Amino acid sequence: MGPPGAGKGTQAEILSRRLGVPHVSTGDLFRDHVGRRTPLGREAARFLDAGELVPDRVTTDMVRHRLEQPDAARGFLLDGFPRTVRQAHALSAILSARGEALDAVVEFTAPEEVLVRRLLARGRPDDTEDVIRHRQRVHHRETVPVLGHYSGLVRTVEAVGTVEEITARTLSALGLPEGVSTR
Repeated sequence: MGPPGAGKGTQAEILSRRLGVPHVSTGDLFRDHVGRRTPLGREAARFLDAGELVPDRVTTDMVRHRLEQPDAARGFLLDGFPRTVRQAHALSAILSARGEALDAVVEFTAPEEVLVRRLLARGRPDDTEDVIRHRQRVHHRETVPVLGHYSGLVRTVEAVGTVEEITARTLSALGLPEGVSTR
């Protein structure tokens, strides 16, 4: 978890490879379902096309279906989910039904000015400073309360520095050696 620009996706991909578990990104799930025109994808597209947030139920159903895939049986890394306390409760229900629980929640932190510079440097047309700062406020309002839900599981990692430095901090926060690999 962390604000836009904190490097969640980058770190999730690295950790996914190192731990031998799938990186489950809600952004990827949305693109996949919309692209394949699944019933959930068609429903999500209506909201995405209108510039609105996809309802928790649709997002949760996509995540549930993804976690039912065989490659997630040994574990997974979530990226972009849960974003709300309601989604956190839904995830708890999904995991409880499987007889599982989360091991840890990694929170990536960085000063807002660093995040704004990072996102502006991507050069995406929708990444204006006003939009970026708005997304930071939305993150703070919607997602930060989720950290309270997981208070005993949160491992905070400073997301400033090179990708390698942040990865080393993340592995350390999780109590894993730097060279960890399960494959």
